[in-house]
Amino acid sequence: MRLNELAPAPGSRKKVRRVGRGIGSGKGKTCGRGHKGAKARAGTAIKGFEGGQMPIYRRLPKRGFRLHMPKRFAEVRLSRILELIEQGRLDGKKPIDEEALVNAGAVRRRKQGIRVLGPADKAAAITLKVSHATASVVAAIEKAGGKVELTAKKEQASAEA
Repeated sequence: MRLNELAPAPGSRKKVRRVGRGIGSGKGKTCGRGHKGAKARAGTAIKGFEGGQMPIYRRLPKRGFRLHMPKRFAEVRLSRILELIEQGRLDGKKPIDEEALVNAGAVRRRKQGIRVLGPADKAAAITLKVSHATASVVAAIEKAGGKVELTAKKEQASAEA
C-alpha cells in the first residue's frame, strides 16, 4: 500500500451540498430557504415565538424548585447488605463503612455518599457508617442491637462551624 492509494471506506464520506451556486445546481437563488421572512435569514432564533402573543411558557404559572446540582447517592438495600454478610463478603462483626460496601460489590461506586434503603423486615446487630439511611433502617438496626452512624450530618455540622 502506498500513500497515493489511501482512500476512505466507501460510503463513509458524504458530499456536502453546496448552496447558492446557480439555478442548475438545484439549490441556487434562495438555497432551499423559500422567500423572505425570519426563517430565510441567517442567525435567527425563533424557538418559542408565537407570532407576538404571550408565549405559553410565560402564560403558565411556575411551580416548585429544582436544585441545579443535586447530590447523587449510591443506593443499597439493607436486605442486600445482610445477604452479603451471609455470603461472607462482608464482616458483620466489624463496622461496615462505605469503602467496605464498594469492595464487597454492594454498590459500584460511592458517588457523593451511600444511602441505605428499607423496607427493614429483618435486621442484624451491625454497625453501619454511611451518609444516609432511612428511618425504618435505623430503627430496625437499633432494635436488633446495632448502631448506625450517619456521616453526612457530621460533614454538614463541621461545614457550618
